[in-house]
Amino acid sequence: MNQEERSLRSRTQVLDAALALFSHQGYRATSMRDIAERAGVSTGNVYHHFKDKETIFRELLDQYWRAIADPEFPINRALRTGSFPENLEAIGHAARESVAHWRPYVALIYVDVVEFEGSHIRKFYSDMAGRFERFVEAHKDELKVENKLRPEISPASAVMLTFRTFLQYFAVEIVFGVPDHFGKSSEEVVGEIAHILRHGMLRP
Repeated sequence: MNQEERSLRSRTQVLDAALALFSHQGYRATSMRDIAERAGVSTGNVYHHFKDKETIFRELLDQYWRAIADPEFPINRALRTGSFPENLEAIGHAARESVAHWRPYVALIYVDVVEFEGSHIRKFYSDMAGRFERFVEAHKDELKVENKLRPEISPASAVMLTFRTFLQYFAVEIVFGVPDHFGKSSEEVVGEIAHILRHGMLRP
């Protein structure tokens, strides 16, 4: 292993250690020394890669933002490989996969809200509508949503509502550790949410 490879490996170890600590015990309760010990490197090595603790925290959030933007992120893959809204159940199941795989990163969002008043995540969420508009435009041939929605409903809003609803449901189940919080199984809830999103909740 050459020097560049060793440096990359130690940087990854630092980030993995910080993610585990931040997501479990919070930001302020975690020191650079804690991160170094968990990573199995010296404190000096941590500072070699990152100038301070907040830089590590921001990099971890940036990793998650990049993952969410990736077309292969499970819920994105489900969105773009099916005809919307026929594929709502598949999107719901993919949301569970997304939260389960990225659980520690999702927890960092709540850490940021509690310990930083959301200062690191604010821009990401303020730009959300634009990102969904670009996503829908880029994948309109796969989504096949044209002429399916009521004319007053924008495709980007419909996709964003679906995305956020399922992700939030599974964040409560997986990150907060509250299974069946709708009083029924997740499988039933996915089907019920899909039905409501397709047909509304009012009698015809």
